[in-house]
Amino acid sequence: MLNEAREQQLIQLCQDLIRNSSYSGKEENVVKAIEKNFEKLGFDNWFRDEYGNVIGCIKGNKPGKKILFDGHIDTVPVPDETKWSVPPFEGLIKDGKIYGRGTSDMKGQVSAMMSAISYFAEDTNRDFEGELYVAGVVHEEIFEGIAARKISEAVNPDYVVIGESSELNLKIGQRGRGEIVVETFGKPAHSANPHKGINAVYKMSKIIDRIQQLVPPTHKELGDGILVLTDIKSSPYPGASVVPDYCKATFDRRLLVGETKESVLAPIQELLEEMMREDSELNAKASYAIGRETCYTGNIIEGERFFPGWLYDEQDEFVQAAYKGLKEAGIDPEITQYSFCTNGSHYAGEAGIKTIGFGPSKENLAHTIDEYMEIEQLCTGAKGYYGILKSVYKK
Repeated sequence: MLNEAREQQLIQLCQDLIRNSSYSGKEENVVKAIEKNFEKLGFDNWFRDEYGNVIGCIKGNKPGKKILFDGHIDTVPVPDETKWSVPPFEGLIKDGKIYGRGTSDMKGQVSAMMSAISYFAEDTNRDFEGELYVAGVVHEEIFEGIAARKISEAVNPDYVVIGESSELNLKIGQRGRGEIVVETFGKPAHSANPHKGINAVYKMSKIIDRIQQLVPPTHKELGDGILVLTDIKSSPYPGASVVPDYCKATFDRRLLVGETKESVLAPIQELLEEMMREDSELNAKASYAIGRETCYTGNIIEGERFFPGWLYDEQDEFVQAAYKGLKEAGIDPEITQYSFCTNGSHYAGEAGIKTIGFGPSKENLAHTIDEYMEIEQLCTGAKGYYGILKSVYKK
């Protein structure tokens, strides 16, 4: 599947994407680089949607199943380049590794997906029943699954492969994530006369204590539905000589399979109602955080921060097809789950599309200084994607 020329082409593609910085909301240059490489790799067509996602397609010579390979192309920032021992946007190769922001998260995987699809189509002379898609997804680092909604709407895939790093293991699920906002509303007063006001922070501190006593559910495969305080703010800020009349606390809630927006929020809402009955001065409410960002297209991407969990059975037909393909590609994958949230929250959790995860490199290299991907991992990842295609389309 990978000869020397193809391997070099794959490496150069990865370097090309790394050299185009693409922080969330600023992905246009890497989209242009992807489009240029879609053309080089013989894709039939490609398009951008209103958020700026770029989707390329190669069709078989007969109608059949659509498989979508999903990889986000936005990265977290590099706040201080001087802390890197290598340039973060040059795609430098050193000791068998490609260095740069986004190599493992996840421009290496996008490169491997694009290459695998192209080589599979070429090697089979497009003699397969179906359509192959690669999506370069924007704004994932901020909104897992939100931009992906436009992609599944446009493509309507039968199967999805999430390319997030899995150390070449096969992922069949993940916990989801919700950001819950609790707000308290008090009454301002001069700090010299605090008894004339209602201190919203004091009220919040009592709520936090009670929320810590809530016990989220657990799942035998996915683990605990964690609920943890991640942020707290008061107003006015700075509050010189003023009793704060507003306080907002944000909680991160890791979601399990089958949990809904209503079921997750219900215990907190019930707790607040109970506490307000006990304290006539307490005024509090709970809701999900709303994210709102501007895309490089100028359009607004917005949504509640609730990203469902998902899990497939090991005997699911797509899971087994992917496993067979990986084994035949010379990979011995462990079947397990992601420890973090991915675009699978939309495809599997919201849309019910059969989804698996597979990607080269280590999960813990994402967002790190001197981020890299081993060239051996990059090439093996491409072989794995190619193997999945061979198995799904029985080639």
